[in-house]
Amino acid sequence: MAASTLIFITGGVRSGKSSFAEKKAIEVARKTGGGLSYLATGVASDSEMKERIEKHQRDRLTVASQWKTYEQSVQIGKITNEFKGGEVVLLDCLTTLLNNELFASEQNWDEQFLNTVKDTILTGITTIKERVGTMIIVSNEVLNESLLGNEMVFTYGRLLGQIHQYLVKEADQVFLVEAGIPIVMKGAIS
Repeated sequence: MAASTLIFITGGVRSGKSSFAEKKAIEVARKTGGGLSYLATGVASDSEMKERIEKHQRDRLTVASQWKTYEQSVQIGKITNEFKGGEVVLLDCLTTLLNNELFASEQNWDEQFLNTVKDTILTGITTIKERVGTMIIVSNEVLNESLLGNEMVFTYGRLLGQIHQYLVKEADQVFLVEAGIPIVMKGAIS
């Protein structure tokens, strides 16, 4: 089997990164003939999040391409067997997945727990990526602001930064989306 591709897309909240990621996934699927799968990590915990989830669902319905959607808010590695070679999988979004993993149970945020959360996420991503043709990961860029003053926010930001650094290192392509404009940070545009 050919090596799979990893595309990492980050940007601020409502920067257009999800729309860009969906278009990129459709483009890759058309080139490769792979199916489209959407790995949604969001949980409708409040009215704003419910609206955002519904918007993403509507957006996927309005395109000509067929998406198969998987709702998996934690432990994404558990659904690895749902995916097959050649498929294009879009994970939206990493920051939500991290939040869900951190708050799935009441835990003391000690280094052992934080490392377990990081390993669970990265192992899940890696096992899915190894099984499919292309994996696209969307994440929020929350590290541009000062995180000092709140230990929980600082710890979250530190962990997210570690995960981002690992994924950027492993990725074939990296994009930063600003005001709807994708900026190539790594890899050639294909």
